[in-house]
Amino acid sequence: MRWCRYLAGNAPAYGVVEDDVVLAADGDPFGGHRLTGASLKLDDVTLLPPVIPQTFFCVGMNYADHIRDFGAEFPDRPQVGYRANNALAGPGAAIVQPADCTGRFEAEGELVAVVGTPLRHCSRDEARAGLLGWTIGNDVSAREWQDADRGFWRAKNSDTFKPMGPWIDTDAEPLSATTTVSVNGAERHAFPTGAMVFDPYDYIVEMARYITLSPGDVLWMGADGGVAIAPGDVVEVTISGLGTLRNPVEKERP
Repeated sequence: MRWCRYLAGNAPAYGVVEDDVVLAADGDPFGGHRLTGASLKLDDVTLLPPVIPQTFFCVGMNYADHIRDFGAEFPDRPQVGYRANNALAGPGAAIVQPADCTGRFEAEGELVAVVGTPLRHCSRDEARAGLLGWTIGNDVSAREWQDADRGFWRAKNSDTFKPMGPWIDTDAEPLSATTTVSVNGAERHAFPTGAMVFDPYDYIVEMARYITLSPGDVLWMGADGGVAIAPGDVVEVTISGLGTLRNPVEKERP
């Protein structure tokens, strides 16, 4: 099943995507819901980030080539960080490069795990069962700011820097998939999605020793490398069997 979140009038709503149709739902995939019987053409709806998480977790340096590119040490255990919800953007929404942002501006394609049930002190099997499903993230980064600032507060958390979508797939098996990043229709980078140092269940088990994960929380799983983007580009992140997240890039108007 593929759950999307879309704009219904002036309010967000959930629906189930079947082929090129969205079946409208009352409720959401994290609790009780029912299909209303109404449907809309997928091309006619404005898709939103498929979930607004209570906590936005992220993984860094989780692919060998990316670790080597940065000259970093390989992690000896799963460790997680955080991002800000204000950075989230939906499919089709513009990635806006701030007016004073210069230097290398990059996109990174990431697998995103979406938590479906509360998790605390769980086993790998319980972690697997506790996921609702999977979606796609584009970890946009302003590298000059990343080097200049004490933290990642603007380099990775500026508005629109975290597109996510297009839906949550509850049946996908993305650890055997391929992640591809394309710019203006040309493939720029591809890597095996599952070739991680630590997989999603490693992270969830470690996190749940200390933190209660709640329904709707998301865990971005890191990337194998970045691709340069610029205003005027259209960037696509595809995970085979899961879908494609497509966003244009714009420059902020002063």
